[in-house]
Amino acid sequence: MPLNYTKRQWLILFIMGLSDFFNAICVSLQAPFFPQEAEAKGATATEYGLVFGVFELVVCLSSPLYGKFLNRIGPKAMFNGGVFTTGTSAILFGLLDRAPGHTSFITLAFIIRIVEALGNAAFLTASFTIIASEFPNNVGSSFATLETFFGLGLIVGPMVGGVLYSAGGYYLPFVVLGSALFACAVMTLLVLPVQNNDRDENANQGSLIDVLKIPGIQVCAFGIIATSASIGFISATLEPHLRIFNLTAIFLGVMFVINGGVYALSAPFVGYCIDKCKTPKIASILGSIFIIIGFSLIGPATFIPLDTTLSLVIIGLIFHGMGIAILLVSTFSDALRTAVQNGFDDGIETYGLISGLWTSTFALGAFIGPSISGYLFDKAGFRNSVYFIIVLHILVVLIFTCFITCFSNSNKKSAYKELSSDDKIIGKSNGSLHKGRQSRSGSISSSTHYIPVPMAMNNNMVIASSYGKSNHWQRLEEANLGLLADMRDDAYGSIEHEIHRETIA
Repeated sequence: MPLNYTKRQWLILFIMGLSDFFNAICVSLQAPFFPQEAEAKGATATEYGLVFGVFELVVCLSSPLYGKFLNRIGPKAMFNGGVFTTGTSAILFGLLDRAPGHTSFITLAFIIRIVEALGNAAFLTASFTIIASEFPNNVGSSFATLETFFGLGLIVGPMVGGVLYSAGGYYLPFVVLGSALFACAVMTLLVLPVQNNDRDENANQGSLIDVLKIPGIQVCAFGIIATSASIGFISATLEPHLRIFNLTAIFLGVMFVINGGVYALSAPFVGYCIDKCKTPKIASILGSIFIIIGFSLIGPATFIPLDTTLSLVIIGLIFHGMGIAILLVSTFSDALRTAVQNGFDDGIETYGLISGLWTSTFALGAFIGPSISGYLFDKAGFRNSVYFIIVLHILVVLIFTCFITCFSNSNKKSAYKELSSDDKIIGKSNGSLHKGRQSRSGSISSSTHYIPVPMAMNNNMVIASSYGKSNHWQRLEEANLGLLADMRDDAYGSIEHEIHRETIA
């Protein structure tokens, strides 16, 4: 990860990373002991299973709404509100054992879990948006850093929760860790800087539907769903798959840590590489291949003529951890980059939409994965059920490959375009040309126009708008325009002459 961050950026990373860590702990700490407490109140496995499942469903449904209205609420306000809500809900969840009777216990559990999910969705959507806003040149690296803290929290949560439960009963883990998250909320309220959320009424604000109409973002969303489904698959079925080894509770816990630990440790390096990668979708293909290899070994899948061994499972979990790190980081960075390249405002509105989409699709996969894996495990066993994830990620590889191939062919076909009589070339004060709309820097443009340029320059020409800050897409645009400026006298005539000629006409 690059070390040239400003003090403001380091402070933001530290505060948000700490909040991510305790947020993940509060979300995951009840896994080892909540089922037995629920059963003591007369709840069935279906009932307390839905208490867990409704969390992901609510996150999936609410995240797009948060992303749409984030700019009106403000990233900092939404972030703090989400952290406060999650921490308070965690504390209240620790008082459930005092609920009298089965009906009141389950009802309150659902209500608190739904409210906690609403806070968690707000927190995640705002945090991704703040990262995209504050680190425009290092979105992948910064996003991966947050994911590292979140991944560590998910790993530590069940272990810390189990220890505190053994020491002080049901309420202690929720009160202690919920209070820690509450303290983080106070810290972020006092220290986290306010992001600039001024709306540009002339910018392309768009909506989630508009974002999902972009093919490049559609394939990213599918990759996220497939990845989170693989995580949910492991969470639901790995323990019964490993029962043949008669592992102790501690060693079984270690097995669950492997893929999450690899993911958390490798995410910063992956993020740094993604920032340098010109085609993040190639990285997504590599991530899916890693997941395919991982699930083929964890089973192992029936096409591998080997019996299930701990060494194969461990190697498979390592591949799985690397795969989810590559896919989750690359798809977020790629979706944001693609949205801006397709004319969306390079600002908080777009960051909120992409953050909400990422959070929602991840939650959808996390809901689908365990639901299908449990059914397949009962019907066909683990070694056969892994084909669900294997086939799913083969589809990811094929879809991403087809998209890259078709996109390249499309660029080749449109390498040279004629200027029509209605086309206008509009120059900004810094000499850049861009898509037809008014940007934050005050440039004026009309509809999309094409300039006859060599194929190598056609890719990013007149696509990405600049907004007065030196971000990744602006540098691509300026580099291409620099090449155009060197060639204009010999090949096309000066831009000023073109404007003058069209003005006279």
